[in-house]
Amino acid sequence: MLYWGTIVVLGGLCFYAFLSRLSISKKLNTLLEEAKHFDEQRAQFNETFRVVRSERHEFLKHVSAMHFMLENGKNEEAKHYLDELVEGYKETNLSIKGERGVVAGILHQMYRKARALDIAIVYDFDLPLSSLPLSDQQIVTLIGNLLSNSIDACEEWQKEHKSQSFLTLQFYKRSGLYILTCKNSTLPIPASILDHLFESFGKTTKGDGHEGLGTKLIHDVVDDATGFLDFVCKDEEFTVKIKIPAIKGN
Repeated sequence: MLYWGTIVVLGGLCFYAFLSRLSISKKLNTLLEEAKHFDEQRAQFNETFRVVRSERHEFLKHVSAMHFMLENGKNEEAKHYLDELVEGYKETNLSIKGERGVVAGILHQMYRKARALDIAIVYDFDLPLSSLPLSDQQIVTLIGNLLSNSIDACEEWQKEHKSQSFLTLQFYKRSGLYILTCKNSTLPIPASILDHLFESFGKTTKGDGHEGLGTKLIHDVVDDATGFLDFVCKDEEFTVKIKIPAIKGN
């Protein structure tokens, strides 16, 4: 009898140790993924800062070039030159206007990544994303994962349909709520994935080789802010709507 009691106790201890190791492993994977994101974010911020400094440094040279063309009657050439210059400045300004450094960095980097893939990306902000009652780390985690997932979905959609996909990120405030909406082209997503997409690790709309951490991290940030998250996938369009109270929860 004592023998079997000992076996049961040892079995229970082994099972508890297994669960503990599994929990630690999941936490470690999450921390490693977050550390990877932070390294990427630091690089993105440095790149944005470099772009802004470069644009400021070159500004007078561009003005001198346009002045020379206008003085020599090359009006159309000057107009074309100015259009290209404004387009480049607009890309940077869309990302950094009113934003804190790291938030500007992630927005700028994701915008450039999407444009490099020929994705039609639009930022439509009534106010800066930095207005969210979240830490910089939480905002970057939220926005970085939302945009990264959307860009990946758009890229896959383009490969399948051989045409341009779209991505829009909208942010505004209504009746004491900050509302963030992200829409993008997507291939059909199985219901088995959609049912638990933002609830647990391992659920991902991407292919093999992806761990499905991004959507859970998004959910955790929203949950920590006592916010609400809803999503709809219909007619090859994926929409995520996030509502966060203007006053940060306790």
